[in-house]
Amino acid sequence: MVEDSQDGVISLVNSIFDVEEFTKTEFTLQFKINNSEFQTKFEDLARALENMSYVCKVVKNDEGILIEVQKFTIKKPRKWLNATWTPRILFAVVIGFVMIDGYYRTSGTNSIIEIGEPFEMAIVYTLALLGILGTHELGHIIAAKSHKLKTSWPYFIPGLPIVGIPTFGAFIQSKGLTINRNILFDVAIAGPIAGLAIAIIVSLYGAYTAPILDQEIAEGLFAEQVLVEWEQGEPLLMTASLAVFGKGGPGHEVIMTPVMFAAWIGFLITFLNLLPAWQLDGGHMARTLLGQKIHRYATYGSMLILVLLNYWLMAILILVMSMKNPSATPLDDVSPLTKNRKLAYIGIIVLAVLCAPLPSGLFSGILP
Repeated sequence: MVEDSQDGVISLVNSIFDVEEFTKTEFTLQFKINNSEFQTKFEDLARALENMSYVCKVVKNDEGILIEVQKFTIKKPRKWLNATWTPRILFAVVIGFVMIDGYYRTSGTNSIIEIGEPFEMAIVYTLALLGILGTHELGHIIAAKSHKLKTSWPYFIPGLPIVGIPTFGAFIQSKGLTINRNILFDVAIAGPIAGLAIAIIVSLYGAYTAPILDQEIAEGLFAEQVLVEWEQGEPLLMTASLAVFGKGGPGHEVIMTPVMFAAWIGFLITFLNLLPAWQLDGGHMARTLLGQKIHRYATYGSMLILVLLNYWLMAILILVMSMKNPSATPLDDVSPLTKNRKLAYIGIIVLAVLCAPLPSGLFSGILP
């Protein structure tokens, strides 16, 4: 540390907090403070120090509340990830993949029952699916900006069109430090809630426009293997959407149209993100509420849920990634989550259940 900058840090901390004791080591400045209500003041300090290339954190021990300050070196991000063209190219690729996927899914459905011109339906499908995913990421960005955090543009992840799903979602990179649990919670919850709102709208529209086959015709198509039972699970929210328009249930064979499939992907991605695992959105929320140790067990429990739902690959991915970097740790990991946010997490658990791809025996949706 340079003495002049150290003096500036010491002066700054003393101007914000009532410092009882100061200790200086080779790499760390440590301040014991008397303030019992320090969360808001620590936010101001953390932002000020970040601009000075310092990082601080709150430590609680038998002696009381301590603030530790260290110099940090800004890591240079990978050039390809930091380049402005990277998210644009990925977005263009994903649009192409989704369009191709929508075209072939429409063509397949049209071989059973006419639902529209393939290219036009592919556009609707693309708007629906990317609308869900884009709104999800926009929710994160808005929440981050409200807490004065800078983020990258969304990076959309190409998937496997036709044979699987055309995109595996998107992510953003935070360009700032997560100061406390409340901020981590707010940024995490904003994405799934925003994306889910659009997914419900898409699901309702898809349910309204989804054709129903006569039972006898459907049985014949099943026998000829023109139709295949949908075995990937159906969220309760999708079941409710069909029920709104009197569809689904015994004697109603509903075609899984591209728009309905877009809603299903939206519910699936929302469900996965709400799991209290690793550094998923739900994992961040669980980490803020439960702490690091219990969050680790919640990650294992999430993997078990995925295995029971037959999503083995996702469970394995979470296991591998959680070994490398188990959870995000805010600088102030002492201040508890507010009561309202704790209550909101109960709602998150309910939404996760409603979005979960439940076993196919509970519904009658089919895929051409």
